[in-house]
Amino acid sequence: MIKIFKNIAFAAFLLSTVSATAQNTSSSPYSQFGLGELRSLLLPQNKATGLSNGFRKPGPYSNINLSNPASYSAIQLTTFDIGLTTDLRQLSKGDISENSFNATLNHLAIGVPVNAKSAISFGLLPVSLTGYEYKNSGTVAGSKVDYIYSGDGGLSKAYLGYGFGIGKNLNFGFNAGYLFGNIKHKRSAEFPEDLGALNSRIEEGKSVSGLSFDYGLQYEGNLSKTTKLVIGYSGNAGSDLTSKNVTTTTRYTKDFSVGNESPALDTTFTEGETKKLHLPLSHSFGFAFQKTDYWLVGADVSYARWSDFRSGTDDPGLNDTYGFAVGGQFTPDPTSVSNYFKLVEYRFGFKYDKTYVNINNYDIDQYGLTFGLGLPLQSNRSTFYRVNFAAEIGQRGTLENNLIRERYLNLTLGFTMNDRWFIKPKFD
Repeated sequence: MIKIFKNIAFAAFLLSTVSATAQNTSSSPYSQFGLGELRSLLLPQNKATGLSNGFRKPGPYSNINLSNPASYSAIQLTTFDIGLTTDLRQLSKGDISENSFNATLNHLAIGVPVNAKSAISFGLLPVSLTGYEYKNSGTVAGSKVDYIYSGDGGLSKAYLGYGFGIGKNLNFGFNAGYLFGNIKHKRSAEFPEDLGALNSRIEEGKSVSGLSFDYGLQYEGNLSKTTKLVIGYSGNAGSDLTSKNVTTTTRYTKDFSVGNESPALDTTFTEGETKKLHLPLSHSFGFAFQKTDYWLVGADVSYARWSDFRSGTDDPGLNDTYGFAVGGQFTPDPTSVSNYFKLVEYRFGFKYDKTYVNINNYDIDQYGLTFGLGLPLQSNRSTFYRVNFAAEIGQRGTLENNLIRERYLNLTLGFTMNDRWFIKPKFD
């Protein structure tokens, strides 16, 4: 039990340290729409393949597949998983490009078996990220004015889930989640050539919170003595979040030669009405063929009615989203004792998503190639360790129609531990 508390204390310390040092975790101008840039609820072992619905236990380790809680029933050992993610991004418009780098905690998740056919899982992970800044220039009464638009923040999710098996082939599961976070959007008007002019900024802040509920099922059937097929479905019932809005208006002066702002000359706070954010229904289907411990291949498709998203009575005009992913993994020889690289899990995939952003009747699409590794570490009889690495190289948007193209490299590193926590030994 002391070892359990030590591990949990270490995870809590790491979580607080990363959260305290993280800056904006997105640098996408498209994150100003809706709830921001939506994050997939995938740990590195799933991100590298893009698969979730048919993903249960393709290898000797227990995994936590957050996207389909029916998979929790395959957890046979207490599973602890924590990870970090970094994002390198290049934004281009016309002949102009700029680069950015961000890093943050990706997930903290724990799975605990209840019996041979069920398990619970709980943890914390990001749901959406907002981070952008851009500028347009014009003139007012003969003076140059820069209009600066920026935003930051995002939503996180704390969840508690349960998955269980019924009969020989069916598995069901659900996650009850609490979504929370703050999102800020700012609009500034600055006069860089008129030192006597007052600059102004309007900041609209939203404090968002509420409950969510998602569910999943999986059918697992044997195709032969060594191969099996897993068919899965997962969905979200849709939910209403509460958004408490505050608008802050500030006037200030600025030394444009060094970029320093003066303390606010005057500030006005306006508490807006509390709004309901209506989140849409979502559905995802998938399958996976696998030879346990050796290989897995599969595909997923997803759909969400983001056109139903509302902020109070306001309709922001978001698109319905859909996407697909294909991928797999293989282990050359899981029984090897002399060649470490034959024990490594090699993962790969391709994904496409039609995002909910539409600008000037032009849909913003996203494409990505994924790959990764599952690296086993030295273990003992009761504890198993593995490092999971995932990378995604992709593009969102286009240079056409005067839009912005994003090219990005997303890297995720996770640490997985399987242990026999909460099981009383037969012998001391």
